[in-house]
Amino acid sequence: MWRCTRHGHLNGGPAAVSRSVLAIHSLPSAELSSISALDLNSFTVTPPIRPWPQRLYPKRLVSMITRQQNLDLALQIFDYAGKYHPGFSHNYDTYLSIIQRLSRARAFEPMESLLSQLRASRIPCGENVFVFVIRNYGLASKPRLALQTFLRIDGFGVQRSVRSLNTLLNALVQNKRFDLVHTIFKNSKTKFGVVPNVFTCNILIKALCRKNDVEVALKVLDEMPSMGMIPNVVTYTTVLGGYVCRGDMEGAKRVFSEILDRGWLPDATTYTILMDGYCKLGRLVDAIKVMDDMEENGIEPNDVTYGVMIEAYCKEEKPGEALNLLDDLLEKKYVPSSVLCCKVIDVLCGQGKVDDAYELWKRLLRKNCMPDNVISSTLIYWLCKEGNIWEAKKLFDEFEKGSIPNVLTYNTLIAGMCERGELCEAGKLWDDMVEKGHVPIAFTYNMLIKGFCELGNVDEGVRVFEEMVEKSCMPNQSTYYILIESLYNCGRGEEISRVLSTTISCQALDSDSWEFLVAKCISNLDKGKGNLERAMSEISTF
Repeated sequence: MWRCTRHGHLNGGPAAVSRSVLAIHSLPSAELSSISALDLNSFTVTPPIRPWPQRLYPKRLVSMITRQQNLDLALQIFDYAGKYHPGFSHNYDTYLSIIQRLSRARAFEPMESLLSQLRASRIPCGENVFVFVIRNYGLASKPRLALQTFLRIDGFGVQRSVRSLNTLLNALVQNKRFDLVHTIFKNSKTKFGVVPNVFTCNILIKALCRKNDVEVALKVLDEMPSMGMIPNVVTYTTVLGGYVCRGDMEGAKRVFSEILDRGWLPDATTYTILMDGYCKLGRLVDAIKVMDDMEENGIEPNDVTYGVMIEAYCKEEKPGEALNLLDDLLEKKYVPSSVLCCKVIDVLCGQGKVDDAYELWKRLLRKNCMPDNVISSTLIYWLCKEGNIWEAKKLFDEFEKGSIPNVLTYNTLIAGMCERGELCEAGKLWDDMVEKGHVPIAFTYNMLIKGFCELGNVDEGVRVFEEMVEKSCMPNQSTYYILIESLYNCGRGEEISRVLSTTISCQALDSDSWEFLVAKCISNLDKGKGNLERAMSEISTF
């Protein structure tokens, strides 16, 4: 129980601030009545951080909240300042700072509580706070709450503007509520008192194109001048994207030509969308021509442009071209995604160019683009597949110097070591993985079981299986297939009942594995009737 002490402090550390009021109310009624008879001014509450400033102004509090990394502590700082700092009163800026922090962290419950406090306080506020909340509700896939926030803006004495309207419409597009976008747009002036601008129309056109209603989008485009708005490059690029999504490259080219006819210079986004359309249809030559035109017109490709073309080259199994573009991307200080790097590595290694893929990994290191677990695991897989397990181990050790390998990376190397019969090294990796706090999964156990069985050490394979079951890791069909095949092949079919007994006693047999085991035992009728009867007897108890 939390208690206050006279001429003392509220005990319990930082959490005491948020619980201080509840603490007093949670006391027994006799103690509560005795406390009410005392002078409550003689009680103090410990600040959530030390040193706490003697003189506190809203601007300083905003800085304290913004710099505080611990969100719960930031909320306690806000709470303490308003309730316990002598002479301090919150204003709009202090509320805005804490609501921003909470909404970004998706801590919506305390954020809504503070919004209610802000409304009750009648502090004059601006539209910014609602823009932040609407945007973050959209990012959190909560379009209904984003709409509710927009609708209650006027309840705070704030006039809605086109900024909050556009933020709401973008949130609805993000969450594929396209019909709602059209409805709100049509009623924006009459219902909400907001006059749409060109950005609003662009969002509407984006929504219509996303729902494959390009004809209506074109109608909106034609009506924009009568609404007092002039379409821009973004407007036409959005329509162009609508045609691309349909696979209608003729329509996309018409829109692109209209952009040029108006004397506008398409930007990197416009060119990239057009290139992406051609790539998706397998028209790589046309995409290359668009990229050439882009560079001739002095428009620099961006990271998305490079990504589109590199993926297309990988799809067409042109690793050299993909690698050249990836080098250009790195030279321009862009950071490629893990997925993109893996695609290049896969297509290089698929054509036997494992050394080139390894050089790419090293180049990423030199460019301060630390390869992550996905990239490293992909390259380790290919090195092991080519039989270069010690090169794979060397890469793993290099990666471990700057990053923490995850289960995927460990599993890939363990599998490679087991495939090559290096079970001692696989065991060391296993121990290292467990020491680092990673829990082996069924794949990890299966690789070790398979490795021992292939070396003829079925007993050790069964021991690993028993440990797997004891550790509550559910065996799968692959586990049973490896063990049962190995036991039959080395003439030890009578031990299958031991495996099944271990499985059933620990309830580690799912329905799919059960069906597999029945089928497997029946298919091995000719390998010993007694073995079959014992195995079927064990299965029948499941």
